[in-house]
Amino acid sequence: MLDMYRSLTEQAPRELTCVAALRMAPPAPWLAKEIHGKPIVSLFICHTGATSEAEKVVAPIKGFGSPVGDIIQRRSYVSQQSLLDATQPKGRRYYWKSEHLPSLEPELLAKSIEHSRGMLSPHSVILLFQIDGELNRLPDGHSAVGNRTARSVFNIAASWEKIEDDQANIEWARAAWRDLRRFSTGGTYVNFLTEEEGQERIRAAYGNNYQRLAEVKSKWDSDNLFRMNKNIASQP
Repeated sequence: MLDMYRSLTEQAPRELTCVAALRMAPPAPWLAKEIHGKPIVSLFICHTGATSEAEKVVAPIKGFGSPVGDIIQRRSYVSQQSLLDATQPKGRRYYWKSEHLPSLEPELLAKSIEHSRGMLSPHSVILLFQIDGELNRLPDGHSAVGNRTARSVFNIAASWEKIEDDQANIEWARAAWRDLRRFSTGGTYVNFLTEEEGQERIRAAYGNNYQRLAEVKSKWDSDNLFRMNKNIASQP
């Protein structure tokens, strides 16, 4: 399924975007009860072109293998945007890690499956987002934020119910991230570093674009309100 997903996203027309999700099947009414709680791969499809063209592009996806569920249909923009809202209810506990990917290498896909089998919660998921397109057609120096070699994003989304399960679920997400980040475009992880060490890592990650980012930061956030994660220091 993931091999098909990789081929699909490499050849997809601009109107088609596809997200792959590895998780345990939820107790959804459109899934047979015998599938609930078992590992599945879900594809979330969005085609924004003509309906006739959408049907042609989506037909091979709908006909691949033996789908356990199929709710691909015409939707309004609002319906598409809110499709997954119910999967992240308020009050549940969350811990996410993500990286940009230059490609979907076979080993990455195999490792993603391996880590998905180690999920501790039925609410957790590993996601692969397709982001290529205009992002890759512009040169790296077009804007202050570069990383234009990225074509996908992986998101390890741990989600669980009880506070006593925090440590185990967080460690699952961190372990999967530590293993998969070697396939990334080179994002940096600056938590648990000193401020000086963190800034050195950030400068290395953004390269020649760092100065431009610092100028934007100084102009729009001189008080450093947005200072978490990969913080860009304001320039005097």
